[in-house]
Amino acid sequence: MEYEFVHDAITGAAKAKFSYGHEVIGPWLEVEIGDNTEKMRDLLTAIANIDSGKNNEIMITGREYSVTFSHDDVIVQNNSSINGEAQEMPAELAEDFDDYEQSCSSSCGIDDFRQLLLSWAKFTNTLQ
Repeated sequence: MEYEFVHDAITGAAKAKFSYGHEVIGPWLEVEIGDNTEKMRDLLTAIANIDSGKNNEIMITGREYSVTFSHDDVIVQNNSSINGEAQEMPAELAEDFDDYEQSCSSSCGIDDFRQLLLSWAKFTNTLQ
């Protein structure tokens, strides 16, 4: 998983760009976490609880995206893909939808995700 953090040239807002297959993590970081210290601590606590065996799985649902932690991996996905809001579509659009659907969900290892969160926290000055 490759990523880059940048500041928007106009607004100064923190932006996250991710490699193919992990694109959904960028908007999740921007929309659900931003520079919110409490949310960052909640995520790091969830990872610690999984690592310690206190929990087998933890799902944190946000406004637009959700993240699920387990011993094996972390899955970030758009809430519409969880709720099954996708409807039946014509065959002509099915191929394009497959690309869209892949950009609605992404997974990675829990250690990589922890490092990602710490990097984002450093970039946004979220944890002091």
